[in-house]
Amino acid sequence: MLNIHKDLIEQIIAIELEMFLAVPAGKENSCQKNPEAFRRHRQAQFIPWSDKTLSSYLSDLEAARIEGRNLMTEKYLMMERPAPLGSDQNPLIEKIASSQLIWQEEMFAKYPKVMSGARPLSQAADSSAITSFTTYLKCELKTYSDKTLDLLYQDITEHQKNNRSMAEETYKFLAQAAGYKSIDQAERLRP
Repeated sequence: MLNIHKDLIEQIIAIELEMFLAVPAGKENSCQKNPEAFRRHRQAQFIPWSDKTLSSYLSDLEAARIEGRNLMTEKYLMMERPAPLGSDQNPLIEKIASSQLIWQEEMFAKYPKVMSGARPLSQAADSSAITSFTTYLKCELKTYSDKTLDLLYQDITEHQKNNRSMAEETYKFLAQAAGYKSIDQAERLRP
């Protein structure tokens, strides 16, 4: 990972963690008690992003901070009270979510043990106790600027063109952070 890429990710995570730890009581997540897990998972998510996309999202976070907005709180509130389908959404949200869902489904099929602790895929699984991958992703995407969504969609298109999976890159990082040499090794060695 190049230094600029790593630096952008670190700057993003610093602001996100500040926002995440400030999510009001009642909206908190168990990860708030484990900031290192939060850092690791967010870092993994951003590994496949281009520097342009990371820079744009960092600008989103900085602008939100200046405006007194907490994007993490906004995301969690949306997960509790989802907006009607198609309301005030940039059309790229659906395109990004669809692409990411395909990659996530492939991960479940290829690495069932590794993915056994992941969020369920379908919004039908949403409940007061669990939020699906799809709902979580769409609520997060709604906190991004149109510019960030456009750049993220370009990243996805580039990955697809090169037969690369952003999800696989994310889980590869997580497997290595957990001490495995690869996702395949994590799959073999997990109970």
